[in-house]
Amino acid sequence: MATAMVNGISRPVSPGTLLSQLLAPDAQLETPCGGRGRCGKCRVIARGELSEPSEEEKRCLSEEELARGLRLACCTRALGDCEISTTAAAKAHVLADGDGLEPVHPLFSRYGAAVDIGTTTLAACLYGADGSLLARAGCMNPQAPWGADVISRISAALEGQGPALAQSVRGGINGLLAEMAAQAGISVHQLDGLVITGNTAMLYLLTETDPECLSHAPFAATDLFGRRLAGRNLGLDCPDAVVYLPPCFAAFVGADTSTALLASGITRQPGIRLLADIGTNGEIALWDSGRLLCCSTAAGPAFEGAGLSMGMPGRDGAVDRVRLQNGALQAHVLGDGKPVGICGSGGVDALACLLETGQLDETGLLDPAPAVICGPVSLTQKDVRAIQLAKSAVAAGMETLVQTAHRSFEQLEELAVAGGFGSYLDVESAGRIGLLPAQLTDRVRVLGNAALRGAAMLLLDQSLAGLCEELTRQAEVVDLSCDPVFMQAYTDCMFFE
Repeated sequence: MATAMVNGISRPVSPGTLLSQLLAPDAQLETPCGGRGRCGKCRVIARGELSEPSEEEKRCLSEEELARGLRLACCTRALGDCEISTTAAAKAHVLADGDGLEPVHPLFSRYGAAVDIGTTTLAACLYGADGSLLARAGCMNPQAPWGADVISRISAALEGQGPALAQSVRGGINGLLAEMAAQAGISVHQLDGLVITGNTAMLYLLTETDPECLSHAPFAATDLFGRRLAGRNLGLDCPDAVVYLPPCFAAFVGADTSTALLASGITRQPGIRLLADIGTNGEIALWDSGRLLCCSTAAGPAFEGAGLSMGMPGRDGAVDRVRLQNGALQAHVLGDGKPVGICGSGGVDALACLLETGQLDETGLLDPAPAVICGPVSLTQKDVRAIQLAKSAVAAGMETLVQTAHRSFEQLEELAVAGGFGSYLDVESAGRIGLLPAQLTDRVRVLGNAALRGAAMLLLDQSLAGLCEELTRQAEVVDLSCDPVFMQAYTDCMFFE
């Protein structure tokens, strides 16, 4: 047994252990590629008895960086005694929205919590018996080491990592519950009711349900939830609590959509209305006088920052807004410190500004490339393509639902935008690059974390579960994978017009 000094702390390590496995308990590494050596994000400083740089490392790291001891944790193995330094995880800016609600028929009698398991982040709210919001908390999804997207995590589960994935997210939820309980001055054991929402894959991984049916066509989910179980069944630190998992629509239109719909209220209003929850998965719903259409489109991790060369989640050091001032780019940095990367909303703003200056054309060609945004932060041509693909997928999904309903964007009363990314998104920038329909920017309503708010509504009024379940039963799920309208729209929406 050898010894590894990790940020000054001694740990035993078996020769041949990957640094990513050694560091996994710290959850400080970004591994959007799932540890396959493709993204180059899991950089650490490592010295000592280590494996020789792999071909993946030589591709991602320069000779100068390798000489300085920079290595990829997912590719480097400890062969003996070594020293490893990582960058401490910065403060995450996670949206937890659940205030202004009234208790009607609560799921709990003492204390209750609503939790949203996002692919990238976890968010939660804690309530008292009188419906008062006592605390809120959020963190990055600890399943990130298995990949930034649901497909990577489903693959990992099928390769035998299902128990580890479940334990990881359950630990994240327990951490949020403990944090909120401490804020409220209570014990976690006093919680007796929870509502946990998330996309279908996230609920499968939480409950250790076999996700094999989500991994291949026809993607027919064997479990769409909409049921109660005990906290002990999920390994939660409130074992006697009643936990409600809201219903999902289909394999890739999950409970987060059903709770977001509930929070949006669009199904209880007249006219034609569109809901778009934009993130790693773009989940979209169209309400048209009693008819509900929905779909899911794979936007990928670009909007969460994971798919960009200097991309990062929305945490301290991330450029989150970019503006043009006297012809020059002006950036805002979360935490008001030094810029170290760019998150999704900053990337959308940056492209809108670059279109304005002419450095980016309507086809997505960046000239000159890369484009310097702020300090060391820049966008490459590859980054532009990643955002281009993501925005095209979301825009084409909206176009497909509208055309399937034989409607036009001009007929819509509103476009409700949900999700953490959508909350920080500048609507004008999104319209400029074609992520949102330009003709709808004056009818956009930003909802915040609607999935969490809907979960909180279910927590405070059990009778709403029936409405939620009825919506999932009546919805028409549009399969975009074989839809000719989507195929054509996806191509058309690639342009920045």
